[in-house]
This record gives sequence, structure tokens and C-alpha cells, in this order.
Amino acid sequence: MVKRLEFDHGLEEMTELLVEMGRRVEKALVESMDALKNSNVEKAKKIVGADHELNLLEEKIAEIGAKLIATQQPVAKDLRRILIAFKISSDLERMGDLSVDIAKSVIRLDGQELFKPLIDLPRMSEIVAVMIRESLQSYVDENVDLAYKSAKDDDQVDALYSQIIREMFSFMVENPKMVSQAMLLSFVGRYIERIADHATNIAESVVYLMTGKRPDLNQ
Repeated sequence: MVKRLEFDHGLEEMTELLVEMGRRVEKALVESMDALKNSNVEKAKKIVGADHELNLLEEKIAEIGAKLIATQQPVAKDLRRILIAFKISSDLERMGDLSVDIAKSVIRLDGQELFKPLIDLPRMSEIVAVMIRESLQSYVDENVDLAYKSAKDDDQVDALYSQIIREMFSFMVENPKMVSQAMLLSFVGRYIERIADHATNIAESVVYLMTGKRPDLNQ
């Protein structure tokens, strides 16, 4: 009984850390997009500087999980839960890196005025922020339906990204002097699209946790 209580406490601590990682990732994404819209280089630099905090949370999750495996010798679903926590923390850490990449793009623009108001990129980031929140909530609640719903939202993100690429290509053809900025904004779209893919990975992990079968939701 004591062992089970220790194990449950460890799992609970890992879950709390994953939720905190998700909160920080969502914040980094939202704030990096705000920095881009407002050409706020100082805000972008703060986002880059805070990235190490996410890495520390991932390391803490790895330490707790390794200790649980070594001392509790979990099997079946309990072991799967720990291994999935590792996978989710890895996805979240990568999402954090991609949010930092957006912030670094703002720094590279160095206050340069954008050639047009941003519409599709902020919309993409709004959808992805919800995906981050819902994919983590599906893990906390063990809610397969919410996991599928979160993954389904990736279709909207992909459609917007394709639209952005088409628009940027056309703009570069018509305005060769603005190729550098258009390329940078295209990369930002790619970073957001990749964050959505990692959120979908989390949804897949939740389905695997609950059913023992990993679906391919990233299509």
C-alpha cells in the first residue's frame, strides 16, 4: 500500500510538471506572436532567455520517472504512463524550442516594419494554443475524445500554413526586395505548424495510454 501511494504521488508530480510545461509553452507561443505583430524585439529576447526553464522541467520529469521505474518496478499501464510522460515532456520541450525560433525571427527583423498586417499567422497560433491546452487536458483527464478533437484541429493549421506559403511566394515574385522578410514569415508559419504536429503527438500518446494502440493522427 505504501509503495502504491509513493507511486501515485510520483505520477501526480509528473503530471503537474507536464501541465506547467504546457502552460509555459502556450505562453511562449502567444507572446512570441505578439512580439512579431508589434515588432517588439525586447519581448522576443525575454522569450529566448526563459527557454532554459522549460529544459529544467523536462529534466525534473525524467528524474522522477527514472526513480519510479527503479524503485517501484511498474508494469503494464503504470509503466506505459511513465514512458508516455517522457514522450510528452520531449514534445513540449521541442514546442518550446519552436516558440523560441519564432522569437528569434522577431530579433532578426530588428524592428523592421512588416509589409502587411498579420492575419493568418496569428490565427494559426490561436488554434495551436488551444491544441496545446486541450492535448494536455486530455492527458490529465484521460479523455480520448478530447485528444481526437485536439488532433483534428491540426487540419485547420495545415490549411492556413498552405495559404501562407502561397501568399508569400506570390509576394516574393512581385516584390523581390522583400524576399528576406517574406521568407522569415514563411519560416514562422512552419514553426507554428510544427508546434501543432507536436501537440498532435501528445494527443496520440493519450490515445495510446488509454487503448494500448497508437493511432496516426499526424496525416
